[in-house]
Amino acid sequence: QRDAKGQYLFDLLCHHLNLLEKDYFGIRFVDPDKQRHWLEFTKSVVKQMRAQPPFTMCFRVKFYPTDPAALKEEITRYLVFLQIKRDLYHGRLLCKTSDAALLAAYILQAEIGDYDPGKHPEGYSSKFQFFPKHSEKLERKIAEIHKSELSGQTPATSELNFLRKAQTLETYGVDPHPCKDVSGNAAFLAFTPFGFVVLQGNKRVHFIKWNEVTKMKFEGKTFYLYVSQKEEKKIVLTYFAPTPEACKHLWKCGIENQAFYKLEKSSQVRTVSSSNLFFKGSRFRY
Repeated sequence: QRDAKGQYLFDLLCHHLNLLEKDYFGIRFVDPDKQRHWLEFTKSVVKQMRAQPPFTMCFRVKFYPTDPAALKEEITRYLVFLQIKRDLYHGRLLCKTSDAALLAAYILQAEIGDYDPGKHPEGYSSKFQFFPKHSEKLERKIAEIHKSELSGQTPATSELNFLRKAQTLETYGVDPHPCKDVSGNAAFLAFTPFGFVVLQGNKRVHFIKWNEVTKMKFEGKTFYLYVSQKEEKKIVLTYFAPTPEACKHLWKCGIENQAFYKLEKSSQVRTVSSSNLFFKGSRFRY
């Protein structure tokens, strides 16, 4: 219906998927300017869309579980597994070659079961696309682990082992926002279950725990992160997003992630606004 709110659509989806542990998921869409947005549950779906119907939206993990193995339901674990598998394929889950080979072997075991020489001829792993690009050497390594180390694992066990491995990686839960630092260098900002991360190239250059982040604000294209570390050391990190809309999206994601991972209960969440004299602030409630 025209007046249906985001919550209605989300509940419909969760009911269809038989999903009870809903809190980790959200619905994302991209507007005509290629800006990503999370669907707000308290507002009408139609009013949030600037595109013409039919609308395209993605159901995906919004908050990555701190410990995926502790999820109660197998369907939740499976959906988180699918998301991280996708992160690996799109180059968001960066890792060294040995970790990449092990993760891919777990996917292989979950999807085709035990290695069988009759069914799996030379080069069988190359039919699967695990990463944006990979070498023959890596493919051989994946097949080797699949043949020799994972025999007998059920799909559910392989998926759980995949999740346990993925959660140990520095880029677990990273959904990158492209920005520039004060020197004009390209950087990706991201929020993870454990804190705020800045990536440059393939390296993590900053990691700030959630309890060290005291404030986040944005003005136009500029995003400020206020940090208070031990020994009373206070710093402000400044980054520039490509557009004011991208900056607001970055800020909203930051506010939501901090509230989700840091606060014990929802009553602790305040309405936050980012404003100064020159900026018509944004009141945003998570």
